[in-house]
Amino acid sequence: MALITGTLWEEVALRRTRAAADPDASPRPVALPLGWDAEAAAALAALAPGHGPVALPRLAEAWIGRVTRGGLKAGIFGDVGAPRLAEGLRDLLLRRRGAPGAEVWRGEAFKPGKAEPRFVLNLPAFLEADGSFDVAAYAEACALAVRALDALGGAKASRLRLGFADLAGLLAALGLPYDSREARATAAAIAALTRGAAEAESGHIAERLGAREPVALIWPAPPAETPIPGLAAAARAALDAAAASPGLRHQGLLALALPDAVEALLGAETGGLAPAAGSTRAVLTERGEVAEVPTRAALAVAREHPARAGALLAPVPETARAAMREAVSQFLHAVPPAPVALPAPAQPVPKPAPMLRRHAGTTLHVTVGGHKVALRTAEDADGRLLEIAFTLSKEGAAYRCLMDGFAQSVSLGLQHGVPLAEYVEAFAYTRFGPAGLVEGDPAIPRATSVLDWAFRRLALDYLDRRDLPQPSEEDCLPDTPGTAAQQAPLLPLDLPPQPAPGREAAAGGSPRGRRRTLRLVG
Repeated sequence: MALITGTLWEEVALRRTRAAADPDASPRPVALPLGWDAEAAAALAALAPGHGPVALPRLAEAWIGRVTRGGLKAGIFGDVGAPRLAEGLRDLLLRRRGAPGAEVWRGEAFKPGKAEPRFVLNLPAFLEADGSFDVAAYAEACALAVRALDALGGAKASRLRLGFADLAGLLAALGLPYDSREARATAAAIAALTRGAAEAESGHIAERLGAREPVALIWPAPPAETPIPGLAAAARAALDAAAASPGLRHQGLLALALPDAVEALLGAETGGLAPAAGSTRAVLTERGEVAEVPTRAALAVAREHPARAGALLAPVPETARAAMREAVSQFLHAVPPAPVALPAPAQPVPKPAPMLRRHAGTTLHVTVGGHKVALRTAEDADGRLLEIAFTLSKEGAAYRCLMDGFAQSVSLGLQHGVPLAEYVEAFAYTRFGPAGLVEGDPAIPRATSVLDWAFRRLALDYLDRRDLPQPSEEDCLPDTPGTAAQQAPLLPLDLPPQPAPGREAAAGGSPRGRRRTLRLVG
């Protein structure tokens, strides 16, 4: 344990637990400070590479060591500055005020294809016990973060990403509604202080290693006053200090990013400029159970402003979010990330939908004209027909594809309200091969086609239609032209009257007695 000897870690009591990065992952042993919650444990499990045990001191010292070694090698600081920087980073982490992004914890910083590493500062953690905001400590944290990020890159990076998180939690604790002029002034002043302190530190590094970027000649004006005492003056002073530098080492420094596991490790509930997510949140306990607990912002409001909890934690409109982005963006070096969805009022948890569609149905196997045919049906819970499908054994690929497409079109129609009776009227008694004797269905001994048998069978099963006559053997012959009543005239002339066939008489002279002819030509 030589890494923590003589450091702040010696004063920290640790607790051991088991945590997983997500509910589907296997829990791993985790050691973290005694007062840190289950969400921090899960975040630590997500930040540590591999699947074995992880302890916060050892994992943090890994990247702190990379910072000090890189800074010493690049000449950013000397032998005296290295331990001071390391102890300052430990202090930020243990107070849950700031930490580098997930890519630094996993050793992926400055790798090809990866974005620049980031350092995030947790704004509510800078609130003092009396409710004031520690402006000086925040400015020092900004400088410390720039120094650490530059050291990680060996003083070669032209752009760094310093940002802050949980602005909504800070505003709620201060009693400032998100959609208010005072809240926007506070956010703009914090952004101005962050940029000024970061660029002033970039200027100090440039004095040591050489400037690569000019100082901006035109600065956006920070707010003249804010509800936080001393914040506006500190922001103005930080910008003036940056402007007095002979040059800057970095092209860009201040950039907000979408939150990752580091925000959860620090206890920040929202990323960047996002408004408060409400008064409660769902958390996964160490027992693997989901529990609804108050947000940290709600606890702070209940402690400091109990009468205004509803107004301070209510969802805000998109116009409020846009106004906040406009107030802060002028001090950023990069466009803030797209906002997440607006928080909505709590709703009952819906019952999970079944993952697979399951429908009742039947499969009928018959032989039509010596060809094996299978008709499959699917029904809803009320027994209404939803889908049909055919399986043909002897037919060619083109014929099978045609029947599959036909069955799909019928299924779509049934699902969109077309009555089955309409399909029976249209396709019963259609004529094309295979046709003839039907084996396996005593109720339908003969069929003029596969469709004839299928739709008369569906009429029997789902419509209880027992009035459909059976075709004659002549109707089932492969090349029969059909009777005159089944053939449409080629000219608009009246056909001579003919005696109705026996089956037409059985149908009572209704249109159902007519036989439609469908012949395949090829």
